[in-house]
Amino acid sequence: MRVVYWQMAWMIGTVLTLVAFGRHSYELFFLLTVLGLLVIADLTAPSVVQPQWRSRLRTLIVLGLIGFTIVVLHRLLEIQGIAILS
Repeated sequence: MRVVYWQMAWMIGTVLTLVAFGRHSYELFFLLTVLGLLVIADLTAPSVVQPQWRSRLRTLIVLGLIGFTIVVLHRLLEIQGIAILS
């Protein structure tokens, strides 16, 4: 549950920071959430024994990284002027 609490705190902090700077968007929120998940997963990783739930966390991280890649590629194509999925 410690990972869930830290992730929720990260996401709430991200929303508040984005709103405070006037930069709120779903893409930026998603990217920062995935970044937070990576950092939290690394900081809470046990040193000796890997619990079974960590494999599900790893799956969630992989899905997040795939989504991260899609968002970055979409943004790069948008900058180049190529509209796909818009």
